[in-house]
Amino acid sequence: ELGIHQSEFSFPTVKHERNYIQGNLELSETGVFGKLILEGWCRATAADVKASLATGLRDLNVSISTSDQMILHKFRGKLDRDSVIGEMVDAVKYARDNGVNTIGVNAEDASRTDLGYLIEFALAAKKAGADRIRYCDTLGYDTPMSIRERIGKLADKVKMPIELHCHNDLGMAVANAVAGASAAIDGGVDAYINTSVNGVGERAGQTDLVSCIL
Repeated sequence: ELGIHQSEFSFPTVKHERNYIQGNLELSETGVFGKLILEGWCRATAADVKASLATGLRDLNVSISTSDQMILHKFRGKLDRDSVIGEMVDAVKYARDNGVNTIGVNAEDASRTDLGYLIEFALAAKKAGADRIRYCDTLGYDTPMSIRERIGKLADKVKMPIELHCHNDLGMAVANAVAGASAAIDGGVDAYINTSVNGVGERAGQTDLVSCIL
């Protein structure tokens, strides 16, 4: 009823969510959600995309970490910068080849990612067929000034829609999201803002839906 564009409502590779996913997809087919797009979140691997498609979902956000800190301490030598891009590209191509309607690519920990590499990652996503790039301030690391500068440069170089995913560790999720979206629009690309009801969710919380709209 608020006119929200999309809802990232599920983790389709989690087996116990299967009935929940299929129930909501059936409701969506009846038109009760209007034009709201129901999207699932999965890791940026072809295997995760394949498992997600088995639930009936046809709109996905695929996610992989991009900062050197995450590559070193999360992947522990299993991936490097080149293979992170390779995994993501394979996932996007598999999704595009198998009937996914909209594909968002998440750069987890984008705010701590080397900007040159982030641009390379986003350009690879665009070439593979992604519809937008999600800039994740995973640790609430940004400020309105820093995110505006980084998103402005990203928009200028990549020329594709940017999705803002901000966390509230420093109490600036709403300010960061609005500043980042403003920079994307000023850079000539569409902007999406991820929010949650009352800012609840994921550790320190996220951008609050109503505050962001206001």
